[in-house]
Amino acid sequence: MRVARRELYAGRALLIALVAITVLPFLSIFTTALYPSGAVPTGLSWPADPQWGNFVEAFKIANMGPLLASSVFIVLAVVPVSLAISTMAGFAIGLLRIPGARFLLLLFIFGLTLPFEGIITPLYFLARQMGILNTRFAIVLPLIGLFMPFAVFWMRAHFVNMPSEISEAARVDGATTWDLFWKIHVPLARAPMASLGILMSVWAWNQFLLALVLVEDPSQRTMAGGLGAFQGHYATDIPLLSAGTILILLPTLMVFILFQRQVITALLQGSVKG
Repeated sequence: MRVARRELYAGRALLIALVAITVLPFLSIFTTALYPSGAVPTGLSWPADPQWGNFVEAFKIANMGPLLASSVFIVLAVVPVSLAISTMAGFAIGLLRIPGARFLLLLFIFGLTLPFEGIITPLYFLARQMGILNTRFAIVLPLIGLFMPFAVFWMRAHFVNMPSEISEAARVDGATTWDLFWKIHVPLARAPMASLGILMSVWAWNQFLLALVLVEDPSQRTMAGGLGAFQGHYATDIPLLSAGTILILLPTLMVFILFQRQVITALLQGSVKG
């Protein structure tokens, strides 16, 4: 009993420490954003006169209205297409075991090892040759391709653990391969698809380097590109910079709060299946 209690207390202490390490930086940024413009706060302290108008000022300086619309467009263009392709690919590799499935899986795993910074220059010249440079499609198309290795690996891990009896029973009832995929396995894959969609939405929303290199018009970049508006004079205005950071992070935090059940369900589902 004593050993079990020690393990319980140690686990709780570790959990509290991890929560503190994760939350304290956000609290520090939030309190810093409330200091008067031009101030240089030290440590984690609440300002005597909170300047809530810093968030409005940061929104105007970064011109976040067009950036918000641009980020929404990029997310809506990237996530559904990536989900559809990765789900079909994961189904083919993990459940149908098509010829060459292992080789295809190795290719996708190899894609996970490629450093993003190492392929940004080839992507630039490719986008220029395709005539999509300085457009939102210069962000959308590369993101779909860059998400594929992880997305296919994620969905394949779900389909490969599905009981074969489900497919066999459907085949006996006369189900085609499309019926097997669309009517049976897609509904069963809602949890991993939802969690994958949330992850890809956050990654697309926070994409900075790709938008910075491939798009010159700041209004067609992502919300993360709004931090570039604080270059020069505003780079030393720490409260305004912190306020802009909070505005950029807020949508992704809201997504995680609203859809945390789907993410936890998918992760627990994967841990049970092994």
